Parts: sequence; C-alpha cells; structure tokens
Amino acid sequence: MQCFCAPIRSGSGPAVITIGSSSVFRFVKTMIMRRKTLWPLIAPLAVLAVGLLWAFWPILVAMAERWSNDPRYAHGYLVPVFSLAMLWMRRSQVPGEGLRSSSRGLALIALGSTILLVGGYFRQGSIEGLAILAYLAGVAMVLGGWPALRWSWPSIMFLFFMIPLPWRIENALGAPLQWLATLASTFTLQTLGFMAFVEGNVILLNDAHIGVVEACSGLSMVITFIALSVGMALVVDRPLLDRNVLVLSAIPVALLANIARITLTGVLHETIGGQIADEFYHDLAGWVMIPFALVLYWCEIWVFSRILVEVEAMPVLVGISSGRRWSANRSPWPLPTLPRASRGR
Repeated sequence: MQCFCAPIRSGSGPAVITIGSSSVFRFVKTMIMRRKTLWPLIAPLAVLAVGLLWAFWPILVAMAERWSNDPRYAHGYLVPVFSLAMLWMRRSQVPGEGLRSSSRGLALIALGSTILLVGGYFRQGSIEGLAILAYLAGVAMVLGGWPALRWSWPSIMFLFFMIPLPWRIENALGAPLQWLATLASTFTLQTLGFMAFVEGNVILLNDAHIGVVEACSGLSMVITFIALSVGMALVVDRPLLDRNVLVLSAIPVALLANIARITLTGVLHETIGGQIADEFYHDLAGWVMIPFALVLYWCEIWVFSRILVEVEAMPVLVGISSGRRWSANRSPWPLPTLPRASRGR
C-alpha cells in the first residue's frame, strides 16, 4: 500500500491522503470525503445489518445445527469463509469512484422478503435460506449499484452450498447413490481378488459384513465436492470450458471417492482387521477423501492444460478483410504465394 500526502490547492488546510493500492479503499475514502460526518453512512448500514441479523438469526442457528450434527453438511462452516476470501481476491475489480447506489436493489430485497415469507409459510428452512442470497444481492446493489453486484455475485452465489437440501431431495437421491456405491464397491473388491457378494445394501466378505447405510451413500461427498469444484472453478485461472468441465466432473469424482472408501474398508477388513477398518470407515476416510479429490482435480486440470490449448481468434476465411466482398468468379481461398528463386543464389 502506497500512501502520499498532497496539499489542497483550493486553500490552506490539512493534506489529503490518497490510497492507491485498492479500489475498495478509494471507494471508502470517496464516500467519507463526501460527508462531514460518518454517521450518515454508518447509521443506515448498522440498522440494515441489525435488521438482517434479527430476521435470519433463527435460520442461521438451524443451519449451524445441521452443520454440526449432519456429516453431509460439515463443510457449511467453511463456505462463508471462502466467500469472504473470494471477495478479497476480487477486490481489484471494484471500480472505486464508479460505485453508485441504485434503488433497483430494493427489488431484490423485496424478492428476498417474498422468498422468506413463502419458506416460513411452508416451514421449509431451505427456501428460507435462499432468501439470504436475494437480500445480500439487493444490499450490494443498493450500496454500490451494478459494479458492486458484479464484484460480489460469485461470493453471494457460493453461499448456496451452506444451505441444506430439502428432505425430499435427500431421500430421492440417497437410495440410488446407496445402491450404486454398494454394487460398484463389490465389483471392485471382486476385481481385486476378494470374495465379495451383495445382499441388499450389505457387502458380504469372508470375515465381515459392510453395511452401506444411507449416511454412506455418497450424497455428502457429492454435495461437498460440488462446492469444492465450484470454488476451484471460480479461483483457478483457466478458460471457461475447463471450468465448466471441472464443475461437471464433481459428481463422478464424488462417486469414485466414495467407492474407493468402501473398497479400501473391505480390503482392510480382509487383510488387517475389523477394528482398524471400522475406524478408517467412520473417522479417517472422510478426511482422506478430500485430498484424494483435490489430487483428481489437479490431474484433470493438468490434462486439460496439455490437450486444450488456447489460440488467438482468427477470421473464418483467411484473406477476407472487413468491408470487402468477393466476386462470384473469385475463389474465397487465395492460392499460397511461393518464394521466387533469385539468380546467383
């Protein structure tokens, strides 16, 4: 951060400090210099923050309980932290003096109020959680207009991953994922040479039975890895195609990680013992799979960087310039010009 003092030319007085390291600081400085006191700026923001906290406090408490008690949403505590980190990483995109408050943000706040009322009427915490996104987008637009919304929308949309899914969606996705994990893990164990059979959602081994219960269906990994892939897609400096493929690959990576966890548990049961296998299955595997997914994502990015090469934009028909039309008896593909050989060489 570089700070320098320059005297005011309009008269004698104190020097004005100009901060040139970030557009955010320039915007704050401009807003402060336009007012004689800070109360016209701080008071509305404080009232707005208190009102939002009072309105969403029960919803936030309910979500925090799910994060603490439901392993499928254990990543919920990290989502707001990552959103704030993205705001800081994108701070160079804030235009500073170009930020202007816009009354159009009140429409987004009204939309958030409608979503909150609908969620409260149907007693759906997931719908009430979506109202937070609309409120934050409206507040950003009220404070800074479209530039502030363009700067903050990735962080606001990423907060979607801290909202638990409705029970109906969880139940609809849990059973197919549970069956797929059981079948694929059994096939992998058989491929590795172990005696494994399927009976319902239980894998029968020689000396142990592995029950793939609903909590081990892989839905938690799917939710966590989708959030992880979206976060990586927003951070990595790659083309749009690579980012889209990275997000779409979250479900296959999650399924592979869950199948690898169940398969490794079966291998440990058959080779080492049941106690170590159970500890790995219930405690250690959840933490090991995250680095495993990061390695898969890194390999995926590395492969894309080798097979997908960015090229500069070129005209469709080489040799055609803008504002020039080809005649009917002229070929649109010009013949290549061969160099002529000079005498004496």
